[in-house]
Amino acid sequence: MAQALLQVEEVYAGYGRGDIIHGVSLAARVGEIATIIGPNGAGKSTAIKAIAGLVRPRQGSIRIGGEEIGGLAASEVARRGVGFVPQEANVFRQLTVRENLEMGAWIDREHFEERLERVHRLFPVLHERARARAGNLSGGQRQMVAFGMALMVEPRVLLLDEPSAGLSPALVAQMFETIQAVNEGGIAVLMVEQNATQALKISQRGYVMAAGRVAMEGAARALLDSAEVSELYLGGRR
Repeated sequence: MAQALLQVEEVYAGYGRGDIIHGVSLAARVGEIATIIGPNGAGKSTAIKAIAGLVRPRQGSIRIGGEEIGGLAASEVARRGVGFVPQEANVFRQLTVRENLEMGAWIDREHFEERLERVHRLFPVLHERARARAGNLSGGQRQMVAFGMALMVEPRVLLLDEPSAGLSPALVAQMFETIQAVNEGGIAVLMVEQNATQALKISQRGYVMAAGRVAMEGAARALLDSAEVSELYLGGRR
């Protein structure tokens, strides 16, 4: 089994005095796509944000490559090789596409052009629309900009919060293909995704969250084939 690059163990976190997630343990291994599914309000996004440094864990451990990152500021988490694509407010709408990607490269501007070229290979439209304001792009194109910004830090682990939200069916298929291409380039992926069936189909491992806890985990194929998971979380489709 591949090494666990990102290891989350018994994490409790939330907002104010209340915890949203309770004892959550997750892992993203080298060369792996892992997906978190579950109903709205299950704590999926809170778990991702705790890893990204946007929500401070009250208890537990978050490690990348064996180094503890739990409780670090988001900027420090990024410096340690974690990229994050939030679901909302994920681009600077008044800036151009290129300027957004420049913002994403804040950690290492010396290699900006090299990284920009890789992003353009994944998303040719971002090269075509380089001078367009991000706020004037379609929802799908803005998602590509957000994805590209996260890749500009050359992450070892990429966290995605609902990457297909708001996209047309054709763009959803394209987004999942892009996630696979990024993963094949050596980046481990941990994503929260509402399109559970398609996400599990491209994943090696899956987690089902409910009421702030991990209710089930295992090989993605096994979760897809599970009658219980199908009935409760996949709308009865397998």
